[in-house]
Formats: sequence, structure tokens, C-alpha cells
Amino acid sequence: MPSLSEAYTDRRNRGTRDPRRIALGAAVSLSGAVALVVALLVVTTPLGDLLGATDSVAAKHIGGVLAGLGGPAVLLGVVAVLPSKRRQQIGVVAGSLVAVAGVTLFSVAYPERWVYAADPLVFETAVVYFVGGFAALWYVFVAVVNVRRRNDPHGTVTLEIETGGETRRVEVTPGELQAYRSELADRGSEDVVTEIERRDER
Repeated sequence: MPSLSEAYTDRRNRGTRDPRRIALGAAVSLSGAVALVVALLVVTTPLGDLLGATDSVAAKHIGGVLAGLGGPAVLLGVVAVLPSKRRQQIGVVAGSLVAVAGVTLFSVAYPERWVYAADPLVFETAVVYFVGGFAALWYVFVAVVNVRRRNDPHGTVTLEIETGGETRRVEVTPGELQAYRSELADRGSEDVVTEIERRDER
């Protein structure tokens, strides 16, 4: 059986994450937020002149591209910072790529094939972008919910069972934990461990 120091060190290391990943995620989110602010300023202030936007159409084009890229960047940064699962990370990346495809479609269509064109691409652009954005946002939401549930297990206790050199974790209520303690004192550890493992498999 591992000593107290070994168990504590293992548990502490299991919760740590790469600080470079956290820093990268924060930087990506910050760059996305900056892109959203710059997109607003390009359209509403003379900042567009500094970026080569000589008229309002060019300014709206640059602003639309920056805003379209800023949203997915913020979501990518959030899921990189959170302790998320690989499935959630892949979902956010895939949704963000679809959203970027929508931004590319906007960049090609605006302004020649926009609202008043004979063959506009407004609907297609909106569908592609919002499908990707919704998918990315959904997986970020799932990651946030999982973090909250992990930090607030609603009164459950995580019980670590070691049998044959293998450690397993089972969540039980405080009442069940008290009952297992009583049975452990009365019947012995092996019987109780077997009963807990059967309960976990169900």
C-alpha cells in the first residue's frame, strides 16, 4: 500500500497541468478579444485608415473578418485553459475550423456577392459560420459544466480502493461510506472491497 506522502504526491501531480498550455490558451483568448475590439474600432473610428481601409466598404470587410476570427479564437483559448477532455478539445477545434471557413466565405463574397447581389452568399456564409460557432460553443459549455461538476460533486465522496496493486476510484455518498466503514470493521477489507467493486460495475 502506498505511503501517505506517495499518495499525496500522486494526487497533487494528477491535478497539475502544463503552465505553457495555460499561458498559450490565455494568449489566444486575449488575441481573440483584441480582434473583436479592433473590428469594432475599424468600423466606427478612423483606425481603418491605418489598416488600409480607404472607404467604408473596405473597413466593414476588415472588421467582419477580424470579428469572425475573434470569436473562435476566444473559444479555443477557453477550452485550452480549462481541464477539458480530448473529445471536447477536438470538438472546439473542429467547430472553430468550420467557423473560419465561414469567415473565408465572407471574405470572398463581400461586397460583390453580398445582400444586393444577383447571387448573394449571405445565407450560406451565415449557416457555415453559425454552425461552426455553435458547435465550438457547445463543447466549451460541456467543458465548463464538467469542471463545475468535478469541483462540486453534490455530496459524494471519492473512495480509492487498492486490490492486487491496482487502484480504483468509486464515488459514494457519505451514508454509504459510513456503512462501508462499519462493514470493514466487522467483516474485513476483502469482502467490503469486493462488494464496492460489484456496485461500481453495476
